[in-house]
Amino acid sequence: MTVRVLAPVAGTVLALEAVPDPVFSGAIVGPGIALDPGDVETAEVLAPVAGTIMKFHPHAFVLVADGGSGVLVHLGLDTVQLGGEGFTLHAAENDVVTPGRHLVTWSPKQVRAGGRSPVTPVIALEAKAEQLTFSVAPGDVVAAGDELFTWS
Repeated sequence: MTVRVLAPVAGTVLALEAVPDPVFSGAIVGPGIALDPGDVETAEVLAPVAGTIMKFHPHAFVLVADGGSGVLVHLGLDTVQLGGEGFTLHAAENDVVTPGRHLVTWSPKQVRAGGRSPVTPVIALEAKAEQLTFSVAPGDVVAAGDELFTWS
């Protein structure tokens, strides 16, 4: 089974190795890619896959797609420290969602103004790098909903 993983936010594509966080850059939780949404005041975060929301925090969520593939989206780095401030949730744990469903609204500009990075890793949990086929390359600019990679 192949899972299409879409961009949860608009932004510039970064290689995972370029993420300034050793857990993500070292692919410790899995391979993937990252997006830099820039300094936009407000950004909508969309479901990158069809599936069930297994974990849902203001700064991060995990969707499990059909077949059990888990995708982690982490909105910014060290944003857990914000305690949800600046994030508005539009879904809940255990919701079944379709790709493109609006899940969160946040402010990358506010995150950056607070001294944190708004870089957003999109991770294929427990995958092997060779299972991913990337549709984008570092430096590409994507819209929310554009395909980032497929996972076979």
